[in-house]
Amino acid sequence: MIAGISIYEILTVTSILFFIGVYGFITRTNLISILMSVELILNASIINFVVINKYLYPDVFQGVFFSIFIIAVAAAETALAVAIIINLYRQISSVEVKDTEIMKY
Repeated sequence: MIAGISIYEILTVTSILFFIGVYGFITRTNLISILMSVELILNASIINFVVINKYLYPDVFQGVFFSIFIIAVAAAETALAVAIIINLYRQISSVEVKDTEIMKY
């Protein structure tokens, strides 16, 4: 592990990051802010995978492989979400959640 930093401190920081992301996802009305909150949640989970893997099995890289997979899925999700947001902005000139009623039909 990192010298001078315990696993509890790292897990506390990642828990704070996760709950900041959840709070941002629930309270924001801008689609870009919501997307950033989802990315914050995913990044907190990536750090948890790596830290717990390093703590339990220091010689095995399964947590790192899962983290790389999550990063790839997050990149695809971000690309798709940004494409949808750009298309929505071209149609209604807004990226607010309340203005997304046009996507219903």
